[in-house]
Amino acid sequence: MIDLSKGKILVTGGAGFIGSALVWELNRRGLTNIIVTDILGRDEKWKNLVALRFSDYVEADELLARLSDKPETLRNIRTVFHLGACSATTETDASYLIRNNFEYTKTLAHFCMEDNRRFVYASSAATYGESAAGISESEPLEKLRPLNMYGYSKHLFDCYAERAGILDKIAGVKYFNVFGPNENHKGDMRSVVHKAFQQIKETGTVGLFKSYKPEYADGGQKRDFFYVKDAVNATIFVAENADGGGLFNLGSGESNTWLALVHPIFEALGREPQIKFVDMPETLRPKYQYFTSANISKLRDAGFTQPMTPLRDAVTDYVKNYLATGAYLGDEARRQPNP
Repeated sequence: MIDLSKGKILVTGGAGFIGSALVWELNRRGLTNIIVTDILGRDEKWKNLVALRFSDYVEADELLARLSDKPETLRNIRTVFHLGACSATTETDASYLIRNNFEYTKTLAHFCMEDNRRFVYASSAATYGESAAGISESEPLEKLRPLNMYGYSKHLFDCYAERAGILDKIAGVKYFNVFGPNENHKGDMRSVVHKAFQQIKETGTVGLFKSYKPEYADGGQKRDFFYVKDAVNATIFVAENADGGGLFNLGSGESNTWLALVHPIFEALGREPQIKFVDMPETLRPKYQYFTSANISKLRDAGFTQPMTPLRDAVTDYVKNYLATGAYLGDEARRQPNP
C-alpha cells in the first residue's frame, strides 16, 4: 500500500470539480502535503479552493515549464493525481484537446516513470463510445470507438500508454456521470442535478431531452450517475493500491433513469414534480448515449469495499447541503441547510 503522506501530492485540475473534491477528501484524511495546479482563468472555480488546505498552488503552464526546465524543483512529489483536462464533450478544437488532454498527460506520465512516482490519471467513460454499458476495462483498446473528440483525446493516451509499455505501471480512472458539489463553474457541462435545481427554483419545471429511440421512453434514458464523494474515495483507493495498474471503471455500478435523478430534487425542495420533454439538438443526437453502466468488478476485486451512495441519498445531500445553501466542499459546517 502506498502511503500518501510521504512526499508531496500533486493534483492537476485541483481547482476544478473532481480535483477540488479530491483535495477536500485528502484534507478530511489529514493530508495537506498537496500542490494544486490548474488554469484559474476568468471563471469562478477559484472559489472551490477557498476552504481547502494545501501547501502550494502553481498555474498549469508554469508547472509544464518546471517539468521541462527545472524538474529538480518538483523532486519531492511522490504521487500525482492528473485530473486536469478540457472536459467539454462538445469541444471541437482537436488541436487544443490534443495539447491539453494528450501531450500534457504524456509529459506527466514520463515524469512519474523516471523516479517511480505513483501516477493516477483521468481517462473517461467517453472512450467507450456507444458501448459504455457493462463493458470491462479488459476490452481491447483498439476495439473502442469514442463518439466525440474529447473521448478520443482520452482514448489516445490510453493507447499510447499501452504501446509504450507503461499502462500496467500507472492507473487510468474512467469516470462515469459524476455529479455533486463544486461544479458551479462548469457552465453547460454542469450535471443535470445542478441545472435542474436552478430550473426548478426559477420556473418550478425541469426540462429533459426527448428520446429518439423507441426502446426508451422520454426520461427513460439511463446513466450510471456517480456521486463525487464516492468518486474521490475510489480514486484515492486506486492511488494507494500499489498493485493497481491499468484502467479502472469508476461509477456506481448501477444505471438509473433521468426521471429517477430529477424526482429527488423536487422532493428535496418540497415541490411537486413538473417535467417537460424538449427536443434534443440534432448535432447531439448521433453522439448521445442512451445507456451507461459501469462494470466496477475490477475495482471491487482490488479490495474497494465501500458501498456507493444510493442515488436518492446522493441527490438529497447535494441539493440540501450544497445547492440550497451555496456551500462548497470544506465549508459545510459554516452554512446551515435551508429549512
